Amino acid sequence: MGMEAAPVPAPATPDAVPGTMRRLAASPLSLWIGFLLVHLLLAALALHQGKGLGDVMFVYKPWAELAAIGKQIVGVDSDWVYPFGALVPIMLPLLFGADNYVGGWLTMVTLLNAAAFAVLIVGREPRRIIAAWWWLGFLLLLGPIAVGRLDSVSASLAIVGLLWLTLHEKAAVVVLTVATWIKVWPAAILVAAVIALRSRWRIVAVGAVTSAIIVAVPLIFGAGLHVLSFITMQTGRGIQIEAPVATFWMWQAAFQVPGSVVYYDTTLLTFQVTGDGTILAGALMNPLLAVTAVTVALIGIRSLHRGTPYTRILPELSLALVTAFIAFNKVGSPQYITWLAAPVIIGLVYQGRGFKTPAVLVLVTAALTQVIYPYLYDGLLGTPVPVMVAVLTLRNLSYFLILGWCIGALWRKRHADEAAGDLLPAHAWPFRAAPDAHPVPVREAVD
Repeated sequence: MGMEAAPVPAPATPDAVPGTMRRLAASPLSLWIGFLLVHLLLAALALHQGKGLGDVMFVYKPWAELAAIGKQIVGVDSDWVYPFGALVPIMLPLLFGADNYVGGWLTMVTLLNAAAFAVLIVGREPRRIIAAWWWLGFLLLLGPIAVGRLDSVSASLAIVGLLWLTLHEKAAVVVLTVATWIKVWPAAILVAAVIALRSRWRIVAVGAVTSAIIVAVPLIFGAGLHVLSFITMQTGRGIQIEAPVATFWMWQAAFQVPGSVVYYDTTLLTFQVTGDGTILAGALMNPLLAVTAVTVALIGIRSLHRGTPYTRILPELSLALVTAFIAFNKVGSPQYITWLAAPVIIGLVYQGRGFKTPAVLVLVTAALTQVIYPYLYDGLLGTPVPVMVAVLTLRNLSYFLILGWCIGALWRKRHADEAAGDLLPAHAWPFRAAPDAHPVPVREAVD
């Protein structure tokens, strides 16, 4: 009997390859390898010549060391630019030793991001997997600043809070409130939740009680009005060069128009721009920000009264309010881009492809920001280079594109039929899920 020919494997069909890629992308091993590689790269970039770690080394560490010896506790003994809760993540890296403060900081941020990542990918729901890979891409495009500021801490907490919100509301509100007392911006997410969810008064109550507990700590140690100094310390500052409102004067400085100058503020440790009209513009920014936030909130309320499900309000309204906080702010620090991640992630988790446009816009914004800071930042100093001012202008315009998309989405009449494909998360690590837990269509959840 002749020998039979060995079977030849059939070539992979076009349908099989995407299926294999999807399974590989959804693998927990692939996800965690991706997470580890991204954070190792970000840490390496940050440690190289201290790129993006200036505040950690020269601002946070001295604050932590002074507080540790009881010489000066910012927010208690003196006015402070941050809410009192920010002192906790600033002090924690000292557990690794003063000489290893930077390494301790990067370790702390990585662990917090890992916790948020675990909450995000548990259950391996397809939309959550897509959101997880989006977040890793976002961090990579934003660069070392994504792990080099307090905003990194509040961003990971905000992601957890939003993912928990419809499953373990009290825990979610506590986390979001704590994040707000580290950096103020998560208050925008709490406002969006109060508008979008029926349990709004419970959210307000839990947030108020959590805030009272946090504030009680510095007050017990005699902080007095220092505890609210983070509100007043922002009002007198000038216009930072990266802020959208600064764009007009940055172009003037680039073309050396007399009177328009980039300078360094030694008190606030930021580069600012001055010129004809900057004082008036700076004074108008806070009222303009307040008016914009109220207007966006009212549009969200209008959308709610028109029957729009909260899966189509909470992500859009959160992103709109957070973006407004940046677009109409006279401070335009690059780390503010981290604020945009949490609303986009919950939008992708709820809506999938329905949130594709803002997700792409935020990625572009992150990439443009890394071009600006930290690598080519010198091109905006002294006499700004026109090419760099052009990149800055494009980045600042992207804020308004994101804000415009969100407002348009909230304004449209969007009833439950349009949101029929939206899904609510079925799992919220580390809480125990029901044995038969599965993503819930929004129509079933509402009914």
